Parts: sequence; structure tokens; C-alpha cells
Amino acid sequence: MSTQGFATRSIHAGAKPDPTTGARATPIYQTTSYVFDDVDHAAALFGLKQFGNIYTRITNPTTAVLEERVASLEGGTAAVAVASGHAAQVLALHALLTPGDEFIAARQLYGGSINQFTHSFKSFGWNVVWADIGDIASFERAVSPKTKAIFVESIANPGGLITDIAAIAAVAQKAGVPLIVDNTFATPYLIRPFEHGADIVVHSLTKFLGGHGNSIGGIVVDGGKFDWLKSGRYPFLTEPRPEYEGLVIASVFGNFSFAIAIRVLGLRDLGAAISPFNSFLILTGIETLPLRMQRHSDNALAVAKHLAAHPKVTWVSYAGLAGDKYHAAQRRYAPKGAGAVFTFGVKGGYDAGIAVVKGVKLFSHLANVGDTRSLIIHPASTTHRQVATELKAAAGAAPDVVRLSIGLEDVDDLIADLDQALATV
Repeated sequence: MSTQGFATRSIHAGAKPDPTTGARATPIYQTTSYVFDDVDHAAALFGLKQFGNIYTRITNPTTAVLEERVASLEGGTAAVAVASGHAAQVLALHALLTPGDEFIAARQLYGGSINQFTHSFKSFGWNVVWADIGDIASFERAVSPKTKAIFVESIANPGGLITDIAAIAAVAQKAGVPLIVDNTFATPYLIRPFEHGADIVVHSLTKFLGGHGNSIGGIVVDGGKFDWLKSGRYPFLTEPRPEYEGLVIASVFGNFSFAIAIRVLGLRDLGAAISPFNSFLILTGIETLPLRMQRHSDNALAVAKHLAAHPKVTWVSYAGLAGDKYHAAQRRYAPKGAGAVFTFGVKGGYDAGIAVVKGVKLFSHLANVGDTRSLIIHPASTTHRQVATELKAAAGAAPDVVRLSIGLEDVDDLIADLDQALATV
């Protein structure tokens, strides 16, 4: 692992001047395919006997820099960038699950993930069992012989709850399954899940890593510590692959076996490739990640404190507040700040929440987080609309909930905008 600091690696990890032109910025390799040296070179690449570029659906030089940079910042051994955060989740679980298998997931998740896990994954024969990050024992109770993975978010969407990663990692280790942590809301600047026992990290690159609301991407990071061969429960990694002349991925590729499996079995066949141009834009965003995340967190804390004292606000869920249920976890896992996203309840319920969203002028009403701009949404009517009514509250999307993603503007302007919107309720 590099001894360079986080800010230095945010700018330099994986990158070097272009050997042909001397270009300092990583070029956009906008190409579908690559010329082989000769037939032996081509055969070695296709047989996984040599690393190199074959086709941009599988590898691309611009994307390779992005992958190495995020792996470095997270402290992983390798990473695979894909088309979206949802694609990252599909590919991570595709390498672990077979029809009839189960995985455990926290109820406190992005609404799109709840829908994906509950409905779309049924087509693969994958079954989700729900647990609650506020009750670690619920993860223990959910374990069965069919369990193949546990999935949580480091900072849960939409409520900004801080997950006790180490406690859930202990459950995963006892069960002999990998812990997958979606680290989108925290980024490795605030939380590094591998340091607390996670085995795999996923991100929606669309959010804070890219940071500017201009490109979609996702990534899977291999922690390199899970012993796939010892477990023997993951045939993608431990059984001979007929398409690669009987090669056993976990035997050949060691501590980056999972990343290899994602790339040469999942990404190769499912095809969720990220655009090289999007990789370039996200790389540019990561260069300012530590500066942005600190400003996001500082602004969010100031706004949360203001709303907590507002007469038309019934509650604020932000782990950075001293009285919050998850404040101790924030101090342990994310001492530099609790991130940019949190929720609050408006007196008057569903209609009042919608009125606040309608009333803002500086905040943008849209379904995203992690932008330089401040964003607002009413989850019950949008991001969590398809979530069953009985699951909405558990997921942090009750009728009165408004979610904020605090941007990089002057915080006094953000507070003034929320005040005038609340005045309309």
C-alpha cells in the first residue's frame, strides 16, 4: 500500500504522463478495441495468461486509472469500474450467488436498491433476507445455510445513519460469508470499510466520487482478504472455468481473485461497461474529493443544527448532531464528518414535506445526491415510491421525510432558502 497521503493519491494514484504525447491529464481512450502484437499475444490475453487490453467492454486504459485510484483510496487490492452503482451491485452478487441462494441486506438502503433486491433479483433466483442496522442480532438471526453474503451501506440512505461495520463484519466472519459495504455516501475520505472488516466495497461513482452530477458509473473494490478457497462455497472462484481451460481463479489470482472474477466472468458477459469519457470525468472529480467532502460535511452539520431548532421541524436525522442516536458511531467511524446527506421531518406530514420541496429556490429538486449543488427530494413520493408501505418507515422514508444532499454553496444561503420554504408550510 502506498505511504502517500490521501489528497496526493486522489490526484496521482494510477496515473502517469502519457508515454506517447507527454499529456499530464489521463487521456480519454475513446476506442472499442486494441491491436494485438501477434497471434500469440492475442491468445495469451484471451486465456488470462497475460494482462492487457482486448475490448473496452472488459478493460480500457482511462478506466484502468480510475480503478487503480479508487482501489488505492479504499485500501483494496483491485477494482472494476462499471456502468452504474446498480451494475456494481449486480456484478458483485453475480460472482457470489447461484439460483436459490440468499443474501442478507440492511433495511436501511437506497430505495432503488430495495427494489432491485426485492424484485429484479428474483429473476436470477437470488433471495434477500432483511435485517436492521439498529439491531445487530437481526443479522445473526437472518443467517442460514443458504446465506452467501451480507450487504450494508456505510452511511445509510436516506437518513444518514452510521452503520456499525465492525459488528456486522463479525457476524459475516462467523457465518463464513463476505461483507459487502456500499460506501457511496461516505467515500473513503470519511470511512474506509476494509479497516473495519469489510471484504468488498461498492460505490455509485455517480455521487460523491464524481461529485459534479455529470456522469454515471459504479465500481466494485476487492479487499483481498476473504479466503475463497477455504470457504469452497463460491464456484465462480473455486471451480475450474471451462472457458479458460480449467483455470481456477482463486488459485491463480490470489488476493485480487474477486476483482478478476467480476471482470472476466461478470463484466465480460453481462456487459455493463462504463464509458471512457465518464471514467475521465469521474477521475477529474476525485482529484478534489478531500476538499469537497470536508466542505459537504461542514455545511451539512451547520444546516442540520439550524433545522433541529426550527419550529416547523419535528426531528432531524443526522449523525453529526451531538444528540443523534448514531453520533457515537459517527465519532468512531467518520470522525472527519458525517457526510452531506440527511433527512428531517416537517410538521404536517406528507403534504407539508411536498410543500417544502416545492418552495425551495436554491436547492434543486431531483433524484440524486453527491453534487456540488444542494439537492432536495421527498422520498415517500419519489425514490421510495415503489417500496411497500410497511417498509417505507423502516427504510427512513416515512410520509413527513424530506431528504437533503448539502452542496458546496455558502451555508447561509442554503439556510435562508430552507427558511423561506418552511415559511410556506
